[in-house]
Amino acid sequence: MELAPQSAQSHPDLCVSFDDWTRGRKIVSIGSNAGAERLPFQGWHHFKEAFAPEVIARAVNESRREVTSCLDPFGGSGTTALACQFLGIAPSTVEVNPYLADLIEAKLCSYDSDDLALDLHRVVTAVNSRRRGSLARFKHLPVTFIEAPGQERWIFNRNVAERIACHLDAIDELARPTHRRLFKAMLGGMLISVSNVLINGKGRRYRGNWQEREIPPRSVDQLFEERTRQAITEIHAHRMRRYRGYQVLRGSCLEQLSNSNRADLSVFSPPYPNSFDYTDVYNVELWMLGYLGDRDANRDLRMSTLCSHVQIKRQFSPAPKGSRRLTVALGRLARLKGELWSPWIPDMVGGYFHDMKEVIGALRERLNEQGEIWAVVGDSRYAGIRIQVANILADLAEPMGFEVVKVEPFRSMRASAQQGGQQELDETLLVLRKVGR
Repeated sequence: MELAPQSAQSHPDLCVSFDDWTRGRKIVSIGSNAGAERLPFQGWHHFKEAFAPEVIARAVNESRREVTSCLDPFGGSGTTALACQFLGIAPSTVEVNPYLADLIEAKLCSYDSDDLALDLHRVVTAVNSRRRGSLARFKHLPVTFIEAPGQERWIFNRNVAERIACHLDAIDELARPTHRRLFKAMLGGMLISVSNVLINGKGRRYRGNWQEREIPPRSVDQLFEERTRQAITEIHAHRMRRYRGYQVLRGSCLEQLSNSNRADLSVFSPPYPNSFDYTDVYNVELWMLGYLGDRDANRDLRMSTLCSHVQIKRQFSPAPKGSRRLTVALGRLARLKGELWSPWIPDMVGGYFHDMKEVIGALRERLNEQGEIWAVVGDSRYAGIRIQVANILADLAEPMGFEVVKVEPFRSMRASAQQGGQQELDETLLVLRKVGR
């Protein structure tokens, strides 16, 4: 969705700036918000992998050309787009996950806080008037989602699922689509906390003693109301952003970047080639909120993501030429294929860099002259073989018309349990500048 640009306010001194939003907090690393004060809007949904918005401000300040527009091909939690609004920059973002795309747009959208409060009152009143919601709206869900006779495991107790259904029914009755989107996003952000599972590692796991866990149905109501009231407070306090327009494109960045607005800068963090299925992490929200209607829809969504994992069988594109580092790593992986926990890992790694080269090429077409890419990327390791992601991407980008401005490691990540779990994998800031014509 694209709104008409709204940049300079009639009273710019009344605008909420980036510094007002971040409050001069101290960050441990640009690659993570961990260890730093949580900012408004960050509590709407927990994102372990979200990078700090301070990297966008740094990119704008250090860019060779003046930045008036910015593009993020991997929208995620909306960090880049939201930071751009506070910086007075026109944001464009692409997100393949429909739940995350709605969450991003809910953060970027302009609202009347009084109207939001009235609609929240309508939802709360409707929910309180109903003892339980119909589980018929969840009939398409996999059988493990909701408690039923004869099941050994389930994600939601039946009474909790009925309260969630009540909220969804009430939200669906609201007249304004922007309010429905926001309230669904707030409900999605609390689903795991009222479930029998946790998101951990590379997927979800059941809580300890989950069978004995009591979740009073009214706690669902209270949590939703508290979270939504807090969101409305944040929206009201930060409504006068320096730029209030935006563009959110839904779908794969490999398909949607050609539809994005041109930009002076691109700041993003792509999935890492670490066999982490980022779509599956949001499986609960996607199913419960109705973004997925059946298993085919689930598979289609997972197949449309970047090649960064092997959990779903797919046809991986061949590895690109142009990086000796990549060729050597893939050769070593091929020789040790029998020692890998999945025989598809070499193909996945090659497919990952094929996809990332396509993304970089598409970004070059959308960037203005001297426009820059600021990418937060992470290495991976399989059978002791390190995949140097930033350096490989730099190798691939130079022949495509980019100057490598910097390759700046800033944090050491913990390797997977299969690799010993040591702090030995770099997270790196890669900066590329478009050159030539």
